Amino acid sequence: MSFAHESASPAARPRLRTQRIADLREAVLHEWEHRVRASVRGAEQLLPPILINTLPAFFDHLAEALSRDHPRDTAASNSNMPAVHGNERARMTSYGPEQVIQEYQIFRDCFADAALAAGLPLRRRDWAILHASIDIAIRDSIREFTAMHEGFQRRIAAGLSHDMRNPLSVILISAQLLQRRDKLEPGKITELTQRIVDYGKRLDTMIEELLDTLSYHRGQHLPLVLTTFDLLPLAQSVCDQINLQHPGKCRLAGSGVTGWWCENSLRRALENLLGNAVKYGDADVIDVRVEHDHDRARVAVHNSGSFIADEQMTRIFDYLRREHRGPAPGWGIGLPYVQNVAESHGGSVGVDSSPATGTTFTLDLPIDCRPYVHPGA
Repeated sequence: MSFAHESASPAARPRLRTQRIADLREAVLHEWEHRVRASVRGAEQLLPPILINTLPAFFDHLAEALSRDHPRDTAASNSNMPAVHGNERARMTSYGPEQVIQEYQIFRDCFADAALAAGLPLRRRDWAILHASIDIAIRDSIREFTAMHEGFQRRIAAGLSHDMRNPLSVILISAQLLQRRDKLEPGKITELTQRIVDYGKRLDTMIEELLDTLSYHRGQHLPLVLTTFDLLPLAQSVCDQINLQHPGKCRLAGSGVTGWWCENSLRRALENLLGNAVKYGDADVIDVRVEHDHDRARVAVHNSGSFIADEQMTRIFDYLRREHRGPAPGWGIGLPYVQNVAESHGGSVGVDSSPATGTTFTLDLPIDCRPYVHPGA
């Protein structure tokens, strides 16, 4: 009696092998967590969402790289996830560089051992991809690990000032329309008046945040107002705003994820990500996905069109850095704000971009960020 994978056609075998690699995911991550807690100094005290970090995404990228049908060369190709890993380790742990290196070495061993236990031998090409993925990931993580803690307060203040233009624009347009009230229906006058009140309140909240930030001297975390809410309706609300201006442009998928976060700052972060997707994407739909994985919530924003080159990936979150050379203004303030929102929640934001797959920005947050928010924030 033969097994299905033994009798599969030659064309089907690569796809079958790719699926078998993907099926190793939970076993690898479980064993990795066990070994890291046992052998990496400082890891035993970390809560699960912080320890697991961006490793699930790194595994998924490695599985894609090992597939002959996918354009990804290594787990670190077209992605800044290893740099995000190093960034989180610098912010959220007592690690030194050697602990970051050790984690990736343990990941390599866990992957190889899990493949062997599953009867899935690694070929020469597989080993080359695995070693290259780990080597590049270590390099990118350590570079980011050592580049933390620069210009936080200035970046946040600039980000808030930048985003104030949106509610101010709505207020001005509504006021200009009210100046011609003799041509407006009574219902329209009420609507415009309420819009001015609502956006005036939002602008007032932003000014309070700006003042808080300018007077905040602890240096790394944005002051947050934490409540419990579902990310899916929040994402739907931001998508609806985009669809009002660009009908059918945003498509939301996924499931509800309820946790403790700052709703106002996450709303602004998503507005920035979707705004960039509209500016730099093509005519295709923007896909937004909300999901829950290993006590962390992920919100991914994907667009096709313009991609971010590898040499730009380490710079696009820099304050006032403008990489785009098209007619739309480049990245300068919005993305640094998104990064600071994610980091202030104990999470991160990553980007994956290539001509073949498009661009995906992913907010990756602990489900309950209260243990990771700076006291007093």
